Amino acid sequence: MSGYQAEVQAAEVANSFPGVSAESAARMRLQNKFKTGLDVAKYTAGIMRRDMAEFDKDKTKYTQSLGCWHGFVGQQKLISIKKHFGSTERRYLYLSGWMVAALRSDFGPLPDQSMHEKTAVAGLVEELYTFLRQADARELGGLFRALDKAREAGDAAEEAKIIEAIDNHETHVVPIVADIDAGFGNAEATYLMAKQMIEAGACCLQIENQVADEKQCGHQDGKVTVPHADFHGKIRALRYAFLELGVDDGLIVARTDSEGAGLTKEIAVVNEPGDEGDIYNSYLDVEEIDVADMNEGDVVINRNGKLVRPKRLPSGLYQFRQGTGHERCVFDCIGAINAGADLLWIETAVPTVHEIAGMMNDVRKVHPDAKLVYNNSPSFNWTLNFRQQAYDAMVEAGEDVSAYDRANLMSAEYDDSALSAAADARIKTFQADTAREANVFHHLITLPTYHTTALSVDNLAKEYFGEQGMLGYVEGVQRKEIRQGIACVKHQNMAGSDLGDDHKEYYAGDRALKAGGAKNTSNQFS
Repeated sequence: MSGYQAEVQAAEVANSFPGVSAESAARMRLQNKFKTGLDVAKYTAGIMRRDMAEFDKDKTKYTQSLGCWHGFVGQQKLISIKKHFGSTERRYLYLSGWMVAALRSDFGPLPDQSMHEKTAVAGLVEELYTFLRQADARELGGLFRALDKAREAGDAAEEAKIIEAIDNHETHVVPIVADIDAGFGNAEATYLMAKQMIEAGACCLQIENQVADEKQCGHQDGKVTVPHADFHGKIRALRYAFLELGVDDGLIVARTDSEGAGLTKEIAVVNEPGDEGDIYNSYLDVEEIDVADMNEGDVVINRNGKLVRPKRLPSGLYQFRQGTGHERCVFDCIGAINAGADLLWIETAVPTVHEIAGMMNDVRKVHPDAKLVYNNSPSFNWTLNFRQQAYDAMVEAGEDVSAYDRANLMSAEYDDSALSAAADARIKTFQADTAREANVFHHLITLPTYHTTALSVDNLAKEYFGEQGMLGYVEGVQRKEIRQGIACVKHQNMAGSDLGDDHKEYYAGDRALKAGGAKNTSNQFS
């Protein structure tokens, strides 16, 4: 007996209500596999743990995701993935705090500084999974309608084939790596927000080591880090939230911004020489002074028996020594794993394989299995960076570069050049290269749909409001949807119209007033 048939039989046993079809109830159960967000979190945590184990055995099995700012965007990504690749395996979604701030706040567009509403993040997690579950219901609904047609036609072979497809249906529900910024407050605030996000379905939370009330985007200046004791307290707060809610294998991504962060708000507490606080303070930019040289309000510390004064800015913040970013990142990563983080995130200034690998190789001397989540950020000018890398490689190899101006490599005149081809080849293999050389388990792009939306709207506006008129939409959008088999060309179906018709028929039988009749204009796209 197939899974579908067993579900129908179970519903028949349970059902004693007049006018209610056991098979219809069974179908609705199958279309709602995940009853709560915690069901989702437990299921997706298991997926990530299995994927991590597979990656440990085979570095070609890294995972990927794209950032989302709306449930519909996430849904369409997964529908597209299933259409093009046949499976959602090793493909996740990323929830970007940057996009929540820029696109989801009641205050309007905001910079990535944790000024948006805390609840907006958990709200987006819930919204994403609502849309993914609807994608399951829609796809299964199509199979159920096909099953009914096969039965009406008396085609037993087709009926068996469809039941097999129902039994082997792969859900659109995948893990979400969710950005909790710097925790939006103290450790208790971090715990409360984490609970809300996990209850919405998040199995993986990413937290950074910046000061919560001074948080900046990882690719902007002015970043301020906190001592390890503060950061580790928040990591433990996340773990307690997972354990309290029964998501025992939930995942924590610890992000360090130290590569580009030259400031700290606090001098760390030192309990004994050589501890984490002592090492954190050792990176401070200090000057040795005599007690007599102290000014009113100076903060001084004892370092190896000498009195030193950390350099303090007018803002009250303390400055790290220049050139210590690499060391501090490695130190942060080792400490984060010791505190219970499952994955690491190092925010870098440019996407360079050897730099990422250099830091991770140092981390893996202490923690050999340390795995990285890497931000393939749109904040990088990928074309320029990799053309510069290709140019420098040509110089190192003694090749002639006289045809190129390194200061102007972004120029379109180089688009068809050998240097451009070499750079693009490096971009194409960047994820595979860093997975292999730097143990990058998960590659994500934080803001892709922010940029694709802007690009597509710009192209449509230029054509539609210009000389092309309505042809600008038809040629640039609808005709492409039809040719490429984009499900949304039937937007009524995507919005749930057919699902609603199915339910109306369950409720009212032949008396149901359905939208999908002969006069439905969506039939033009059949």
